[in-house]
Amino acid sequence: MPDLEARVRRLEDIEAIKQLKAEYCAACDDGYDADRLAALFTEEAVWDGGRTFGVAEGREAIRAHFRGASERVTIARHQVMNPIIEVDGDRATGQWLLFQPCTAADSSGAEQAVWLAATYSDEYARDGDGWLIARTGIDVAFFTPFDEGWAEQRFLPGRAP
Repeated sequence: MPDLEARVRRLEDIEAIKQLKAEYCAACDDGYDADRLAALFTEEAVWDGGRTFGVAEGREAIRAHFRGASERVTIARHQVMNPIIEVDGDRATGQWLLFQPCTAADSSGAEQAVWLAATYSDEYARDGDGWLIARTGIDVAFFTPFDEGWAEQRFLPGRAP
């Protein structure tokens, strides 16, 4: 059994990663603040939303990706839960379930209430200042109109993974 110091360090790391993910969600829900979000990622990080949301490689590409996000998703309320976090020294992985009521806007600005459910698969790296996100992958289960629900229409047009 690891000594008390190692066990406490592991618990502190897990809590720091939970706080990092909470900050990510808060920045998304605060109008997708691109600078605030980019600061949560390593320089070489990857944000992978697949065909549904696109891929951005590197901190600056992630910043650019989120600059226009508030025009595409005008209201977002990220609810992440059921974290499974594994820490191995200065690296860690995390899996989270996401359930997100949100408002999506099309290219004309017309808004639609939608549901999003997905699984985040994350990789984290510790630097001198603490934990950062090294990679985020989003596996979308459904992204569907609120009034139709996922049983009637599992994905918005053009948003299937």
